[in-house]
Amino acid sequence: MTLPTKKELQQAIEEYISTLAKPLRELNKKIHEAPELAYEEHKAHDVICNFLESQGISTTRHAYGLSTAFEAVVGEAPGRCINFNAEYDALPDIGHACGHNLIATASVTAFVALAFAIRKFGLPGQAQLLGTPAEEDGGGKIDLIRAGAYEKADISLMMHPVSEEEFATHDVRGIGGRTSISCYDLITVYRGVSAHAADSPWDGINALDAVVSAYNNISMLRQQIHPTERIHGAIVQAPTVTNAIPELTRVKYTIRSPTVERTRALGDRVRKCLEAGALATGCKIEVEETAVYADLVVNPPLCKAFKECMGDLGDQVLDSDDTPVSASTDQGNVSQIIPALHALIGIPVKDGARNHTRQFTFAVGTEEAHARTITTGKAMAMTGWRALVDDDFYRDVKTAFTPGKKM
Repeated sequence: MTLPTKKELQQAIEEYISTLAKPLRELNKKIHEAPELAYEEHKAHDVICNFLESQGISTTRHAYGLSTAFEAVVGEAPGRCINFNAEYDALPDIGHACGHNLIATASVTAFVALAFAIRKFGLPGQAQLLGTPAEEDGGGKIDLIRAGAYEKADISLMMHPVSEEEFATHDVRGIGGRTSISCYDLITVYRGVSAHAADSPWDGINALDAVVSAYNNISMLRQQIHPTERIHGAIVQAPTVTNAIPELTRVKYTIRSPTVERTRALGDRVRKCLEAGALATGCKIEVEETAVYADLVVNPPLCKAFKECMGDLGDQVLDSDDTPVSASTDQGNVSQIIPALHALIGIPVKDGARNHTRQFTFAVGTEEAHARTITTGKAMAMTGWRALVDDDFYRDVKTAFTPGKKM
């Protein structure tokens, strides 16, 4: 079978995705209107799987030992495999304030478009869609890496929505790639001894004092960290009465730095501050470390190709720049093991508010945000197509990639 030209494939994908306009919008709305927290995304999992199966795509539910992960693969080996990641977890209290409903919609759009092209034109290789839970808290992609979910994939593609005002000075709609920083959490429990706060406070060991001491220690530490580093935390369990010496408290601190190595080094300093709180008060301490989100590695050839595909669809984006994103993503871990794209796409947001705000939650549910997401999904599909059929392009992508840390 003769492979289609770029123009022929683009037209075929445009026509195909237009037939799915209503169901794709419904899928987006269902995820947005029923926000679910990390590892609890059962409705989103089922909504996406049902949609894929309605399109004749076999889907493995509850994949790789994760109840809210799934996998769909179309095409045959040998040949290259293009991975798309669908995120769909939300934030406590403020719902989809990071736009994971749009991330899921873009990746689903890209996957079904490339799957359609593979079947219609007999393209070599495979398209893979992974449902990746718990990006906000836990790192579902890290779980999936460990379970072998990415072993068949050669390239990973996804997008993330941001406020369009972030790119207003460049008069573009987004960017193909920016580095992100590494992070992980320290969850600490202090165990003291309860006593009557008025009658015999000397018999108690105060777990709240341990928290206060650690908080002050970490606040002083912030004076000696780099401008690119962050330490932020919360008391997640505190006393609720005043007439008893607190016997149990729990705190959670997030540590961020540009690289995995620097994040771990900063985390060691924070741990000492936490331990000092226990030492000063006599409390027992338990510290749990979460998985480390790795820094995201930008692949310039992938970013350039995505930029060209977006331009073909009438949207101008940058390819990449030297401005790091101050947030973290477990797509960073994927980018350490295979070439990856994490495009940032601007959407209209009231007052220019950024991610993790109520304004952003509203913005990611709008028709205009959805339309930009569908366009991005089609551009991701075209980028994936090029990686399947263009050996020179794929060689450039691989040459630009240096394997990093497998978290």
